[in-house]
Amino acid sequence: MKNILQICQEAASLVATQKPQDLFNEDSQQEAIFLSVAKDTLDSLLRYGDWQELTREGEIRTIEGKTNYLLADYCPDFYSLINNTVFIKDTAEKVVGAITPEQWMREKYFNVPSLDLKFKIQNGMFKFLTPPPGNLRIVFQYRSAGIVYEGGGDFCGEEKSVLSKNTDIPVFDEYLVKKGIVWRWYRRNGMPYEEEYNEYEREVKNRFASGLATKDINLAAGIYDGRLEGVVINAAKSN
Repeated sequence: MKNILQICQEAASLVATQKPQDLFNEDSQQEAIFLSVAKDTLDSLLRYGDWQELTREGEIRTIEGKTNYLLADYCPDFYSLINNTVFIKDTAEKVVGAITPEQWMREKYFNVPSLDLKFKIQNGMFKFLTPPPGNLRIVFQYRSAGIVYEGGGDFCGEEKSVLSKNTDIPVFDEYLVKKGIVWRWYRRNGMPYEEEYNEYEREVKNRFASGLATKDINLAAGIYDGRLEGVVINAAKSN
């Protein structure tokens, strides 16, 4: 597994420029450009969709009468919720959600709420429409913000959400990261980059598609029940 400095050095060979030696050398414009495009590449991949590399499982234990749960308290690396993955673990019953702001207001102020648990994600909080019973074990999958591993030697350490060392190792495929750095370097330096950009975009779509399941697996029941359907929260980009 190559670290971010090694990947940038390979990208430099492809664009026929001097290889960076220290991405965090504040006195070198060349190094600063490579660090900037590397960060931009990783941030773009994070926002692209629900990569398998970023998929994590979170858990919340409900407290009697409490409706708001700060996600950072349970998942410090939380970035976004993954579609249709919220379940009450103890009974394998699916939570209905997330609901839209319009649905939230309509049910809260104008209708009698149903017995289903409904929620929304707002300001980094898991907010239930009505207080759930205490001690429910609610599990869900989410996209982690951990885009690099703490690198050094022959091992990978803790995940981090930002690049901070030359030895940091991206969680994404190194070839994909390199391609992203190359076209961004061309653009940053005012050079034609369309061919490299198109090649990178094709590779991103292929890699992302290869990690998708063929369909959602409903753990709630074997019999169809419309009430158990979730709402798509983070659709993958189509272009």
